Amino acid sequence: MTAAQGRPLPTVAELEAQEARLVLPRFTYDDAWVLGSLLVERSRLREAPVAIDIRRGGQQLFHCALPGSSADNDAWIDRKRRVVERYGASSFLVGARFRAKGSTFEDSSRLDPDRYAAHGGSFPIAVRGAGVVGTVTVSGLPQEEDHALVVAALERTLEQMLSA
Repeated sequence: MTAAQGRPLPTVAELEAQEARLVLPRFTYDDAWVLGSLLVERSRLREAPVAIDIRRGGQQLFHCALPGSSADNDAWIDRKRRVVERYGASSFLVGARFRAKGSTFEDSSRLDPDRYAAHGGSFPIAVRGAGVVGTVTVSGLPQEEDHALVVAALERTLEQMLSA
């Protein structure tokens, strides 16, 4: 399968390596604000019509809907986030694992597609020594772009935390 721009989608190994690399030293309310603000800034520069959601446990710490997004994006956020919460892996990685086995998430997961979507854009927030503590989700672009936007923001956030 290929991405919208004709590039191949990331492999399972590449997606797993992203998750292994993007483990934060902490995740506070302030960190959620920094990450969310960075996502908003990058999305505005691209004029991306996205909604952004950050959660820790069951609490929503950040939400923003940019021009061009709609309530449908919030529904996609919920569906992708539920996949991360259930599998402990990014929604894109979960979908890729099903595709690598020659199937699809929708055909093989036995989960309600109205409540779960293994499409790119939701990523686990993992903290060293604690594991997955939350999610960061973007919806509004093609799935590989939603995923890439989140990964780039997490990479920058981790870089800032480690240099502080």
